[in-house]
Amino acid sequence: MTIFLRAVLALLGVPAIAPPLAEPAPRAVTVFAAASLTEAFRELGRVFERRHPGTTVQFSFAGSQQLALQMAQGAPADVFASADQRWMDYVKDKGLVEGETPVFARNRLVVIVPKTNPARIATLEDLGRRGSKVVLAAEQVPVGAYTREALKKLATHPGFPPDYDQRVLGNVVSQEENVKSVVSKVQLGEADAGIVYRSDVTPAVSRYISELEIPEASNIIAEYPIAVVKSAPNAEAARQFVDLVRSSEGQRVLQAHRFTPVSATEAASHP
Repeated sequence: MTIFLRAVLALLGVPAIAPPLAEPAPRAVTVFAAASLTEAFRELGRVFERRHPGTTVQFSFAGSQQLALQMAQGAPADVFASADQRWMDYVKDKGLVEGETPVFARNRLVVIVPKTNPARIATLEDLGRRGSKVVLAAEQVPVGAYTREALKKLATHPGFPPDYDQRVLGNVVSQEENVKSVVSKVQLGEADAGIVYRSDVTPAVSRYISELEIPEASNIIAEYPIAVVKSAPNAEAARQFVDLVRSSEGQRVLQAHRFTPVSATEAASHP
């Protein structure tokens, strides 16, 4: 409002109206997270937004390798949650994350088959049967690396042929860039079987697929580390989100989504 207009209003006895205060800009915390965390982290995002009014959580879910490479190319993020240590080490080596990178959850592998099971996959040995169509994640994807490690261990398990892993790999018809794509291929009947994380067999998915357990001695324990990104646009909210994930409430949410939470002792060892 100009000085002249203020003077005119004063002479007329009209009070000057102060300009409205600008609304505070909404804050957002951007979380890059492994695809297998989709359902659990979306729930945690809703919890976080209730606790921090005015702050929204934006997620980018993909294979950990894709997210790490995007970060290396300058993609902005506040938090990185990987499905293995390999890709967390990659971003650490490039100076992209700061502080501790604690493990906040663990996972296990399972074999999935369509509910209709047209190939009659009844045992793990059937994955190596000639003509079985198997879909796996690519080797650079954490679940793909874990899968190949488990197949090698099964090849030394009693009752399995010594070339079991090579037989299964010979039946692979597609290699996917993230675990959700493996689930989708099997769910749609585009493959006879796949290997995914236990947490990926969600209630919605379980209507269409069945699980085959992998023996404990041959299974692989996947570990999920988390970190605040060094150049985080919203570092404070990033640290708060990491704290939520590692809190008792966060661990309960992860457990409800079939992850194995870390112990209280482990959580305390990474302040």
